[in-house]
Amino acid sequence: MAQKIGRNDPCWCNSGRKYKVCHKAFDEKIQRIREEGHIVPEQGMIKTAEQIAGIRESAKINIAVLDYVAGQIKAGMSTEEIDRMVYEKTVRMGGVPATLHYQGFPKSACTSRNEQVCHGIPSEQDVLKDGDIINVDISTRLNGYYSDSSRMFCIGSVSPEKERLVRVAKECVEVGLKEVKPWGFLGDMGQAVHDHAFANGYTVVREIGGHGVGLEFHEDPWVSYNSTRGTEMLMAPGMVFTIEPMINMGRPEIYIDDANGWTAYTQDGLPSAQWEVQVLVTEDGYEILSY
Repeated sequence: MAQKIGRNDPCWCNSGRKYKVCHKAFDEKIQRIREEGHIVPEQGMIKTAEQIAGIRESAKINIAVLDYVAGQIKAGMSTEEIDRMVYEKTVRMGGVPATLHYQGFPKSACTSRNEQVCHGIPSEQDVLKDGDIINVDISTRLNGYYSDSSRMFCIGSVSPEKERLVRVAKECVEVGLKEVKPWGFLGDMGQAVHDHAFANGYTVVREIGGHGVGLEFHEDPWVSYNSTRGTEMLMAPGMVFTIEPMINMGRPEIYIDDANGWTAYTQDGLPSAQWEVQVLVTEDGYEILSY
């Protein structure tokens, strides 16, 4: 991971400090763990203080937009109306919806209802009904920095079965967060999420996971929630990634809508729920950047 850099040279993180008192010991620790056979982050995955500050500013918009949606969402509203709210609020605050035109995605938000797992495309024809559950997933770009999070919303009177699914999906994120510790492994977090979902009678989608985010919309590492402790990538201070397990009421299998090429559905037609947070690994734990 370490560049060829002298002890007294300026550190690669642009802190202005000499390498020997800044990231030298950090790089050496990463290298030792690599030599033990573990997957470790490359230097470019470690965000600098300046980059983290930029991501935090982007995240302020991301959180504010989801707060705005939370105050407006209701039965009778189309998912296209949600998309317009996301676009208008994001732009008013100086940001750009990162999903808009991303690899051809046509909207500013993903709105995934009931058996839709993720990447639901907003539409005037898709109208929220009493008893629906819906995930609203938004990503924000500000001055070249990205933030990403999503929340579940229960529309009107939701069945106890759906309410429990939404609650346990949020708990999965919370138990995962407890395992985000510097010098631990992503598998520690992944297994905690997996075990909590299965203990409650649910399954976790395998094909779609979390990801690094900050300087790009999607970066390494890919984050699995069907992993085991002590495996996957090392979590080092300065890493930024999402925790966003997709929890299915039934089986874990999914399929992609052939008509639009984006929306994922549960194979068995049962509901799915997901919450997403963007996390920074710190020297003593974690910081939630967006939620």
